Amino acid sequence: MSQRQTFSDRHRRTRSDHAQETASDYVEAVDDIRIEHGRCRVTDLAKRFDVSHVTVTKVVARLKREGLITSEPYGPLELTEAGRQLAAKSRRTHQIVYDFLRAIGVSEQIAAIDTEGIEHHVSRQTLECFRRLTEELRGRG
Repeated sequence: MSQRQTFSDRHRRTRSDHAQETASDYVEAVDDIRIEHGRCRVTDLAKRFDVSHVTVTKVVARLKREGLITSEPYGPLELTEAGRQLAAKSRRTHQIVYDFLRAIGVSEQIAAIDTEGIEHHVSRQTLECFRRLTEELRGRG
């Protein structure tokens, strides 16, 4: 494989990760808000992410097209089965990254911040290594 192809492949994955990042964050937030308040509306997401109603509406429309969210006009947002699965996967990934950062000595506050950036850009292989190393480090403590 040429150097150009390798560079291109790496950046293709990064672009794909960025596209998936928003979906993961939004379905996880919809589920969190629904658990906390019994329902989730567009305005709840706008407050959570500190973005405009229009921005959330555009993202929600995309998530509906992708089959992750459903809603009726002026009704609450509901996750589809695919949306619930993505939210659960996002939570698991988030927890593994956070636990790993804490196990290597990162403070709670910094680990929480860094996890938000790392969780969307880590491969399954790396995630599994994080999980195993975290277990090993905890076993030594």
